[in-house]
Amino acid sequence: MSANQEIIEKTERYALHVYNRFPIAIDHGQGVQVWDADGKVYLDFMAGIAVYALGYHYPGYDQALIDQVKKVLHTSNLYYHQPLADAAKQVVTSTHLTGGKAFFTNSGAEAIEGAIKAARKYAYLKDGRNDHEIIAMKDSFHGRSVGALSVTGNAHYQDPFKPLMGGVKFADFNDLKSLKDQISDRTCAVIMETVQGEGGIYPADPAYLKEVRRICDERDILLILDEIQCGMGRTGSMWAYEDYGVLPDILTCAKALGCGVPVGAFVLNEKTANQSLVPGDHGTTYGGNPFVLAAVNAVFSLYRDHDIVGHVRDLTPCFEKSLDELVQKHDSVLCRRGKGFMQGLQLKETCPVGEVTRKALDLGLLIISAGGNVLRFVPPLIITKEDIDQALTILDKCL
Repeated sequence: MSANQEIIEKTERYALHVYNRFPIAIDHGQGVQVWDADGKVYLDFMAGIAVYALGYHYPGYDQALIDQVKKVLHTSNLYYHQPLADAAKQVVTSTHLTGGKAFFTNSGAEAIEGAIKAARKYAYLKDGRNDHEIIAMKDSFHGRSVGALSVTGNAHYQDPFKPLMGGVKFADFNDLKSLKDQISDRTCAVIMETVQGEGGIYPADPAYLKEVRRICDERDILLILDEIQCGMGRTGSMWAYEDYGVLPDILTCAKALGCGVPVGAFVLNEKTANQSLVPGDHGTTYGGNPFVLAAVNAVFSLYRDHDIVGHVRDLTPCFEKSLDELVQKHDSVLCRRGKGFMQGLQLKETCPVGEVTRKALDLGLLIISAGGNVLRFVPPLIITKEDIDQALTILDKCL
């Protein structure tokens, strides 16, 4: 029995089967490559689902974690510590939310939960009512906890677990009329991904997002932007909303925030922070402990010192051009859409995306899908032109 197969069989025997995993066992990684337990090497163009922005063992990252391990891993949130002070400042400063405050979580779903609570508390303090509503987007994805699932606009994920959290309406993404039709005097927040990920890689239309911001300002509705997948430089700006000339009231982030350690955050602007959550309203045992925030601080430092976001901007035209060439060459590919290093290829239904990802795996390329028969590209942000050429040569064969 191969090493891969031994690990797979043991996992299937003892671990709850809620993931349809690819039939390999990852052993280690370096740069933008990973090796399975049998020694086969793969080019990684999914980065742990947009997590490994710096790839594997980026110089300086590992040492920051080792140094923190030698100090203290966990203190609880009953005490102050330096990594929290530094990480909160770095995250808030990066968002351009003047006077903002950050809360660190263990995951993206937890960041969404906190954002929902903050929005409802903000509305409650205004009028004392507890019947407020949140408008979310169809085909969105915000996580699998009950609150996050309640604002996820996909019946496939929701139906087995209903009834979910009440007070949620759904509008069509990039459709202003649909949004306006859902607004009432009970609306306390609008939540959306700046670039929809699981829904098929759909960026927000600039005019749409600006008008949503205007409506929210006019009616004192909070705008929650979920940048768990599209944030942290993936689109060519630190935060995708920077390209739209808008600011959220609440930002949620995770994934590349820690580049491998389990950490997320929600950031409240000054208005929301001053008029929502207070001591006793929210908390977490592990969230924001010294270990994970040492990783966050290292990520921000490495991004800044090595201009990671600038690299994404510089290489995006090359990446998009190569993907567009596949669209032109293969009848099975209908179009490309996305921003920066978050791209999708829409495939015809006669070309099932699952078959393409499996063939790519056989040829040494890790790539994943998104909703609507879409090939999703969320590679490490450190990829080179040579990596792009190699990946798309493999994909060309698969198509």
